[in-house]
Amino acid sequence: MRGKGFIILKVCLVTLMMMVTMATMAQEPQEPQRKVTPVKPSTNKVMTPPKGTDEKIIEQYLSGDTAQARAQERKDSLAKIYPHYPTLTELQLGVNFGDALLMAFGQKYSSFDVSATLNMWNRFQPVLVLGLGRAKDSPDDMNFTYTGKLSPYFKVGANFNFLFKKEPRYQVYAGVRLGFSTFKYDITDVVINNGYWGENNHTYDLRGLSGNALWGEFLLGLKVNIAGNWSLGWEAKYHGLFKYKKSDNGKPWYIPGYGSRNSKWAFGLSVYYTLPLSRDRWPVVEKNAPSKK
Repeated sequence: MRGKGFIILKVCLVTLMMMVTMATMAQEPQEPQRKVTPVKPSTNKVMTPPKGTDEKIIEQYLSGDTAQARAQERKDSLAKIYPHYPTLTELQLGVNFGDALLMAFGQKYSSFDVSATLNMWNRFQPVLVLGLGRAKDSPDDMNFTYTGKLSPYFKVGANFNFLFKKEPRYQVYAGVRLGFSTFKYDITDVVINNGYWGENNHTYDLRGLSGNALWGEFLLGLKVNIAGNWSLGWEAKYHGLFKYKKSDNGKPWYIPGYGSRNSKWAFGLSVYYTLPLSRDRWPVVEKNAPSKK
């Protein structure tokens, strides 16, 4: 009896210990079940660089010099967006024949000039103009004939080309000019009517009058390549006189290179011949790829 009781007590103690152990394990937080994502094996595949990438940049990438390669790529991208032409890009020699056409439509004066335009960086363009002008008019509502003798004039100034990112063959520009002329003119067949006294009209001449003038111009222009190194150019000018010399007998009607003294607008039409300078250093301008049919 005593041996059976000891066995029962032992079984009870073992059972109690198992229950305590199970209760303790139930209170401990269980970690969530982890998912194992299979890892793809790495490859040695080299990506093809974009078309047109410089070979030096590719070599820098392959050698591990990524920072230098990216810096060079940025530099090349800026060069395409903002091309840098050489300091002396080209020289353009022009002949203005606009007044010759306007005389066919009744204009009473004409100017003929030649110009030299130095294109720098395909942006800033110093300009020198030399020319001759003359005039002759007998106004219907006036009693005289004005003859402006063939006289010289010159202009200096500069243009700014708005299409400096494009090829120099096509330009849209704004410019300023400072002009000066010294000239001579005659006023002849001046008629004085003495009808009040019943006498004949009196006629006299004013010859050998001289003057000079200084003026400024603001202009907008366009140049278009027509064939080879030949281009056509149009200019619209707004100008004003700074000062001019007038004689004791009146003011000059015509100023060579300026036009009528009272005018504010003038127009020019010129043909240009271009002399390229340092063309081997010009940036390469990408042309549009042909369309696929």
